[in-house]
Amino acid sequence: MIKLDEKTPNIETNSPAQEQLIDSFDRIIDYLRISVTDRCNFRCVYCMPEAGAPVAPSAEILTNDEIQRLVAIAVNLGMTKIRITGGEPLLRKGLVELVESISSHERIKDLSLTTNGYLLGALAERLARAGLHRVNVSLDTLKHDRFKRIARRGELKEVLEGIDAAEKAGLSPLKINCVVMRGYNEDEVLDFVRLTLDRRIDVRFIELMPINWSQNDEMYPLQGAPTAAPSDGEPFGSKGSSITLYANSQLATFNQLFHDSRIKSGGGMLDASAMKSSFVATDEMRTSIEATFGELLPAIIRANGPVRSYRVAGAVGTVGFISQISNDMCINCNRLRLTADGQLRPCLMADGEVDLRSAMRTGATDSEIEEMIRITVKHKPKEHRLEDGIEPTGRNMSQLGG
Repeated sequence: MIKLDEKTPNIETNSPAQEQLIDSFDRIIDYLRISVTDRCNFRCVYCMPEAGAPVAPSAEILTNDEIQRLVAIAVNLGMTKIRITGGEPLLRKGLVELVESISSHERIKDLSLTTNGYLLGALAERLARAGLHRVNVSLDTLKHDRFKRIARRGELKEVLEGIDAAEKAGLSPLKINCVVMRGYNEDEVLDFVRLTLDRRIDVRFIELMPINWSQNDEMYPLQGAPTAAPSDGEPFGSKGSSITLYANSQLATFNQLFHDSRIKSGGGMLDASAMKSSFVATDEMRTSIEATFGELLPAIIRANGPVRSYRVAGAVGTVGFISQISNDMCINCNRLRLTADGQLRPCLMADGEVDLRSAMRTGATDSEIEEMIRITVKHKPKEHRLEDGIEPTGRNMSQLGG
């Protein structure tokens, strides 16, 4: 079990109703993304190889009881927003029962789920009855032939039926997440916008995230793994820059995951060069949209992520942009991520995680788990450093939890 040798000052552990998790940059951390599986039934070209990515043994995946315990602890610390992710979360056995348990916490204001939508048609009504508030569906094309090229599994028809079922079940506002890629789907941006004109759908265009841009890239040569965690203020990073990634980098209880080897792209997954050449910036998307639909009007919608939302004049739904590369909003990040195998991460795009699974399975008390969560918050970085060649080396997106 991790030794708890760091303490966060001035926290009233006896007043759970009043406690808030606040990081070193005065951000209130009230949003937990929980990956319930690292398995997926798609093989999207920007996410994993054709043959799939390595998955954790079943014994290492958190059980429903363990997830329920961690949710109760997180709620006690002030978490009010929960998102269930994967891999593909609808592959998880007992998911409906897990949703029902999580939804029973009165302090949870928003319980959502991100899915590729393929199994949503059969589960949408049951999930809604269990207490799920809304869903995000990842969908990168509205064309059947392109769907096979991008997702490489399943059928577009089932995904569209899943979206219809979610709307019918009242899982709204329904959000569609579209990763825009040059040479794949950039010419469909306007078609996605049209979905918002007369349906309560929030389409969010996402800049391609460089989860592996440093692979095989001469700009950012791979360095050997450091033999120990850096001391406070000591620089580290794959370009030898003078960046201290974490706000408090005396990491006696904070696991660093720098590796000598990385997950190989192979098997049809976009490599570093293809990722960069496929990148489409938000400004380009917005210019194209406004040339057809006129000026986008600011819109205020319920959202937990780094999204800027707009609306076409007279439209029922909204158009949003997640611009983590061209105009990131890290300074507003309010989340932690729990991987399917029980590692708590303060940042999607930076290494470092705390092993809650081992702590629970070796007898840690709820108070000890609470302290480990506070430690994770304490080490939450101000922002990602992708432009400096620092990116997660230990896991791919399906293993991190999208």
